Amino acid sequence: MTSSYTSFHGHQRIACGSLPANALAVKHALASGQALPLLTFCDQTGKLVDIDLRGSDAEMLARLAPESTPAAPQESSEPRGRGRPKLGVVAREVTLLPRHWDWLAAQPGGASVTLRKLVEDARRANVDRDQQRRAHECAYHFMSSMAGDMPGFEEASRALFANDAAKLRQQTEAWPADIRDYVRFLADPLPRADVAAPAEDKKGE
Repeated sequence: MTSSYTSFHGHQRIACGSLPANALAVKHALASGQALPLLTFCDQTGKLVDIDLRGSDAEMLARLAPESTPAAPQESSEPRGRGRPKLGVVAREVTLLPRHWDWLAAQPGGASVTLRKLVEDARRANVDRDQQRRAHECAYHFMSSMAGDMPGFEEASRALFANDAAKLRQQTEAWPADIRDYVRFLADPLPRADVAAPAEDKKGE
């Protein structure tokens, strides 16, 4: 999954998108000389990201870690033997009561197959709730950093974790527009990789 980022100069959003784009925006804003905090947040976690701004633009960008991409599976040069293909399973210790082991042993396919099926069923059943929980945590990380001293913060936090979108909008309405909009964006339960941060308003149009 490719991460995206959003940067603020004080209460104003100055960049959103890739880490290099945000790093350049932050570096150029720092050169403006305005004594306002410059902070960058990860859109997928709501947490602060530390950017080393030393040196020229090219030197700074060269230090940024490349976006992580999943490694492509490599085909083994060894001939595949008979039987079922490897599933990439990982063996770890599981502690259960005797009656649990007895029940698992009686299931078709044995304990390992049954446990995998149970985990997959639970993942599918709880996907919406898990996305909502991650969105709550993501928005709260950002709120704590940028809005902890703003009016209505405590009430907004309670509304966030109560999944009360209407109350959250009410309590954040008086906040600076870019802070307010980003909180609402992060609180959306859609997966962070499937949505983009609110676009920066075009000035002078």
